[in-house]
Amino acid sequence: MRLTINYTSTYQFDEPVHYGLQQIRLTPKSRIGQEVLDWDVRIDQGRVETQFSDHHANEVSLVSIAADAMAVKVTARGTVETQDLNGVVGRQKGFVPLWLFQRSTDLTRASLNVRNIAKGLKDAHDDDIALLHALSERILSAVPYRIGATDAATTADGAIESGAGVCQDHAHIFIAAARAMGYPARYVSGFLMMNDTDHQEATHAWAEAHIDGIGWVGFDVSNGISPDDRYVRIATGLDYRDAAPISGLRFGSGDERLSVDLIVAQQ
Repeated sequence: MRLTINYTSTYQFDEPVHYGLQQIRLTPKSRIGQEVLDWDVRIDQGRVETQFSDHHANEVSLVSIAADAMAVKVTARGTVETQDLNGVVGRQKGFVPLWLFQRSTDLTRASLNVRNIAKGLKDAHDDDIALLHALSERILSAVPYRIGATDAATTADGAIESGAGVCQDHAHIFIAAARAMGYPARYVSGFLMMNDTDHQEATHAWAEAHIDGIGWVGFDVSNGISPDDRYVRIATGLDYRDAAPISGLRFGSGDERLSVDLIVAQQ
């Protein structure tokens, strides 16, 4: 499938920003299951200071915010050819060893709540794929999708306690539970073409677990499937903080507002 993507993220500030830096991870790579045909990222009221591949092999741009800016606009657009591989990405190809993906983080700690969701799954399933799909189903049952129930700082345990969450929370719970059962697991940020609309207000997130003999396999808890040719992978990491499309800091008083406009459509 050939997908066209137009993404715009706008930060508006109540007061001028004296100094700010942003890390931007919005450039997908040509990897198994996807080929980037063309891609362009532009920043209004910001300057790219350097570009590099991080330890997860994500493409990162370090952007400085223009002095006294009242807004910063980031635009990413391009065309990606995708294949449906039932979520299979294959062997680990990044710069870090596979065992690193069994390390817990602040957002993905295997709390008692997380372990209770995973309880009994290994005894009930001999097949890894079936086990991890069953885990996905349990997570969605325990934490139904609801916008506004959590925020970017919510942990896996916090989302379970709140009783609702979004794709980021589902990915963190899945990662925490999978690691507790012995699977290396990682967070994925990306784009998803929706069936009912081209316009969206956020990027998407899902999880991948590493299975012996197969490699990395994706699981989208929020939609109850493994990623297909409607998905475009952008960045991976131990959790959201490693793979966030945009993250950074600024000096200056006042609040900020973020608006996102995303169109993902089949060409």
